Amino acid sequence: MTDMTEVGEDLYPIAILIDELKNEDVTLRLNSVKRLTMIAMALGEERTRNELVPFLTESNDDEDEVLLIMAEELGKFVPLVGGADHAAVLLAPLEALCMVEETVVRDKAVEGLNLVAAQLPPQAIVDHLMPLVQRLATGEWFTSRVSACGVFTSAYPRAPAALKSDLRLLFSHLCRDETPMVRRAAGQNLASFAKIVEPEWVAKEFIPHFHHLTHDDQDSVRLLAVECCGPLAQLSGKEDTMSSILPVVQKFSQDKSWRVRYNVAQQLTTLCEALGPELAKSELVPAFVRLLRDNEAEVRVAAAAKLSAFCKILEGDAVVAALLPCVKELSTDGSQYVRTSLAGVVMELAPLLGKAATIEHLLPVFLSLLKDEYPDVRLNIISKLEQVNQVIGIDLLAQSLLPAIGELAGDKHWRVRLAIINHIPRLASQLGVDYFQEHLGRQCLAWLEDTVFSIREAATQNLAALAQEFGHEWARDHLVPPVLAKIDNPHYLYRQTVLIAVAALAPVVAHDVLVNTMLPVVTGASQDKVPNIRFNVGKMLERLVPLLESAVVEASVRPVLKEQLEDSDSDVRYFAQQALTACDNKMVP
Repeated sequence: MTDMTEVGEDLYPIAILIDELKNEDVTLRLNSVKRLTMIAMALGEERTRNELVPFLTESNDDEDEVLLIMAEELGKFVPLVGGADHAAVLLAPLEALCMVEETVVRDKAVEGLNLVAAQLPPQAIVDHLMPLVQRLATGEWFTSRVSACGVFTSAYPRAPAALKSDLRLLFSHLCRDETPMVRRAAGQNLASFAKIVEPEWVAKEFIPHFHHLTHDDQDSVRLLAVECCGPLAQLSGKEDTMSSILPVVQKFSQDKSWRVRYNVAQQLTTLCEALGPELAKSELVPAFVRLLRDNEAEVRVAAAAKLSAFCKILEGDAVVAALLPCVKELSTDGSQYVRTSLAGVVMELAPLLGKAATIEHLLPVFLSLLKDEYPDVRLNIISKLEQVNQVIGIDLLAQSLLPAIGELAGDKHWRVRLAIINHIPRLASQLGVDYFQEHLGRQCLAWLEDTVFSIREAATQNLAALAQEFGHEWARDHLVPPVLAKIDNPHYLYRQTVLIAVAALAPVVAHDVLVNTMLPVVTGASQDKVPNIRFNVGKMLERLVPLLESAVVEASVRPVLKEQLEDSDSDVRYFAQQALTACDNKMVP
């Protein structure tokens, strides 16, 4: 390597790069590669093409972290080598990176190749990109052939008509490669390639490729082939789907590998859309029922998650007859993950079934899941309550579900309690003020003394939403007195919650209630023995000042804050000063 002292000033950047890339310290090499863009800009376009890019082409024997960054940087190098006219020089280093062993490096190199290929001029496609794809697809080492599978989608649309058949032939060989990793890559890219070829080739060539991959003896190849079912069905006509794709799906729903069956569950809804409701009902419902009753929990989880989407394609009677028995079974499934998956979608069936079927078939399932021992199951049910209310009405909801909701309000898992709190305002608007006050009003106040801060904080926001929903008079009579009474609680955290609640309620209560009832409680807390309460007084007064008249601020707020400026606690003094600044700003005309 050239001695650094002999390098001219104009060669200094490339010399630094070469020196650091050869350094034994991987950190220095990483830092050097991260500066490739800066170094290329310093060198200029011509020297980047003639010196930097050739050097990078030869530097593919390094740590994976270095090569990964190099591949990422090269994908963005087109403007640095002189634009599209010279972009072909970047193909060589990216081709070299497509052959390394590390998968993430190859994937990033393929991504870079596709970015560069999109900017190549037409002649460069013929002269450089097509030979590159040919070399990768016929390379001796499997890594190059794996990478080749990801390049067809960028090469084919821009290839001359005479060369497109060659590309399809190369891909055909890769689908039948002797190495499973190559066949897996071909299966992974089959659907995306099929989307860009001319329509006539989908049935003539790509469906046969699909069939060949679905008969592979490797599970990993078959499960990737299954992912092509939905996209190929959308590209094919209904007849081709019925004759070529549907039998494969029906067969794979009973495949010996649970991973293959899992992927079938993921693809069924797309296939339903391609077939239409009548054919889906006759041809796919049996396969879907098998998956819902699969002996592997992972498959049942995937199938349950697709239940709502699948049912939307069918008519209500078909859902009741074929799928509701499975729903009832899944609601008592031995796997909590299956029940969680079901709980996330089962409420969405209510609008599809209508009121009578929902009451008869789904309501018992809802109640069962609401009492499930696992919190995630209960949370998923709670989050979709509105959909059931729209179907069965608030009266029946109140009779059947609200008792369960009352139990969940005191659930031992705080996230369940939080989910209930977040749904209270919506329930309140549907229940009406009298029913709500009788059945849930006391619980809303009890949350202010929860042991978890997030619950107490959410409870204060909930009270503000209720005050806005039910009006000033209701808040004055039913919220403000019990909230302020908690200021005498012996535990300072609950007294602090009262201050937070006052600040939350202040914008939505009547002004006279704020000034005459709530403000004195806040200012009185400035004498609390706990510093946390005293500095929260300053924080809350700062929020209240914009809501008060100047005369009230001067008479009731400023004296309290001035007194707090003499407090022994530094935090109390700090927040008092912040609040005083807010007072001063209010006085400025």
